[in-house]
Amino acid sequence: MQSIPVDTSRLGVLRCAVGPEPKIANFETKEVKKDRDGNTVYTVGVTVRQEGRRASVIEIAVPGEPKGVVEGAEVRVTGMEAFAWAMGDRHGISFRASAVTPVLAASAGSAGKGGGA
Repeated sequence: MQSIPVDTSRLGVLRCAVGPEPKIANFETKEVKKDRDGNTVYTVGVTVRQEGRRASVIEIAVPGEPKGVVEGAEVRVTGMEAFAWAMGDRHGISFRASAVTPVLAASAGSAGKGGGA
């Protein structure tokens, strides 16, 4: 399976639509998927909306639990790759990334600095 790097800077504002959830490897046994290093793989639903286009929600797999990522928050996706897949008559595109992190607003502490009377 060939990976295709994704330039996330061209995807517009990315927001968490579905918070991080462990990815299930086997639905019968409820076994959670692990990566090669033994980290639990999580999926995060992210809305993608390029200017002038409709919004889409994609699921991105990431190693380890993304900390601080909550529904509705703007996120940054690092090292995203796309993979085309096919199983019988079904086919699609999967996404994985090295990290999904929250975009932090400007710190509130810096607002009051430098403007003394």
